[in-house]
Amino acid sequence: MSDDQPFDLAGCLARVRSRDQDAARQLVDHLFPLVIRIVRSHLPRRVQEEDLAQEVFLKMFTRLEQYQGAVPFPHWVSRIAVTTCIDHLRAQKRRPEYRWADLSENEADVLEAITADESASAPDDTLAAHELVHRLLGELKPDDQLVIRLLDLEQKTIAEISEQTGWNQSLVKVRAFRARRKLQKLFAELKKKEGS
Repeated sequence: MSDDQPFDLAGCLARVRSRDQDAARQLVDHLFPLVIRIVRSHLPRRVQEEDLAQEVFLKMFTRLEQYQGAVPFPHWVSRIAVTTCIDHLRAQKRRPEYRWADLSENEADVLEAITADESASAPDDTLAAHELVHRLLGELKPDDQLVIRLLDLEQKTIAEISEQTGWNQSLVKVRAFRARRKLQKLFAELKKKEGS
C-alpha cells in the first residue's frame, strides 16, 4: 500500500474477519496513533502505555464480531480505549489524601505563588503546575478525571465528549461541574494545610 492511497478500512476489516494476519497488523498500524493518544491522555498510574494499548487492541479483536457499523470504526475503537482506561483507573486503589509534604519543592513553590498572588507564574513553574494539576486530578473518581481531562485539558467540546464516552450531553455538563467543584475543594484543602 503506497502512502498516496487512503487506507481501505472496510477492506482491511473484511480481511481481518477472514483471519488475515497481515491485515490485522495493518489495522493495528492504522489505529495505533488514535489508541495511543487516548491511552496517554487517560493513563492510570503504574500502568505502561504500551500494555494498555495492547489490551485495547486485544479487546478490539475479540469483540470484532460485535461491530455492526452503526458508528465509524475508529469511534468504536475509541470507546473501547476510553472504557479500558476508565476500568484501569477504577481498579486502582485510592491514594490517601495529599499533604503539603507530599508535594515536590517546585509544586509547593507554585502552590505558594498561586495562594500569595493570582498573577501569572514564571515559565519554569509550568511543569510543576502541570504536575500539581495531575496530582490533584488523581484524587478524583475515574469518570470525573475523564471529563476534566477531555473538557479542560484536551479542549474537547461537550458533543465530542458525549460521542467518545457514550454519556448524554447533560450528563457531561453535570459531571464537569461537579468535578470542577471537587478540584476546587481539594485545592482549597491543600492551601489551608499550607497555611497551618
